[in-house]
Amino acid sequence: MIYIIVGILLFGVLIAVHEGGHFVSAKLLGVRVNEFAIGMGPLLFSKTYGETQYSLRLLPLGGYCAMEGEDEDSEDPRAFSNKAPWRKLIILAAGSGMNLVAGFLLAALLFVNAGSFTVPVLEHLEDIPAAGASGLQEGDRILRINGQRVWIYNDVIMYLNAAAGKDVDVQVVRGGEKILLKDLPLQRQTFEENGKTVQRYGLRFQVQEATFPAVMKQSFDTCCYFGKAVWQGLGMLVSGQVGLKDMSGPVGIVSYLGEAGEQGGNLQAGLQNVVYIIALVAVNLAIMNLLPIPALDGGRIFLLLVSELVFFVTRRRMDGKYEAYLHAAGFALLMLFMAVVTFSDVFKLFQ
Repeated sequence: MIYIIVGILLFGVLIAVHEGGHFVSAKLLGVRVNEFAIGMGPLLFSKTYGETQYSLRLLPLGGYCAMEGEDEDSEDPRAFSNKAPWRKLIILAAGSGMNLVAGFLLAALLFVNAGSFTVPVLEHLEDIPAAGASGLQEGDRILRINGQRVWIYNDVIMYLNAAAGKDVDVQVVRGGEKILLKDLPLQRQTFEENGKTVQRYGLRFQVQEATFPAVMKQSFDTCCYFGKAVWQGLGMLVSGQVGLKDMSGPVGIVSYLGEAGEQGGNLQAGLQNVVYIIALVAVNLAIMNLLPIPALDGGRIFLLLVSELVFFVTRRRMDGKYEAYLHAAGFALLMLFMAVVTFSDVFKLFQ
């Protein structure tokens, strides 16, 4: 239960961080904020300081930073609608930017706590045919496998496994120079060790100490790895490779956090699993919110750019009410989609 509680708290933190990005940037850029809310639905608690009402609402499925003139025209000179396009762009992108920062910091926390981590740099080639005939050398940093960018050690194993025993093309960085090695016979070999059957590619990778520069690079690479996974998931969704049964909303994520925590074997390892997944969720939220879908930040940014393009060509401003209608419709569809995904999550729990 503790993993679920920690997961819910961290999930709430991600929402607060996202909306906090909008809030702080709006304040700094001179936009009036009427309400800053964590959660959606019925009001649980609120307090007004200055011009802004700070609220906590019942459903921990989101939050919002309600700015003056965000969805309608306003006579207030500090209204969002009356600000320069560059200010609007910064405010809209700040939420996703803060989620990326949160994902980076959570990853860094994990690596600092671990003390060391494996990096995709070859330390040793084992004396087995697959490794000996590869053309790889100790000290090579694996950059790409079959054209796919390698960010962290996990990528190496994933791409080699995906090759299904076929020869692979590997690009490495050797002595500061990029070298492409084609058709390497990197196939798993089976061994008997201590009474157990193990499979290895014959490659041993460096374990790096968690110094400050190393942690910064590893955290950045891990966030890129997360981002790649999100884009691959979106591609699979669009192509029909995955469907509703493979998707999860807040209920499914919290349930998975509980399972991942239990799989850790002890409290520390379980909490590390939970934090790792929340870091992935943070990057996921950042990317998903920047998609050009009405009601999302990306949809607002897209319509802002379209509006500025129309003004540049025609010298006339688009009527803001039409954009408000579009965002309202998009929000309603998103809520409906969220309800369907949540129902699916609950159904899977009972199954």
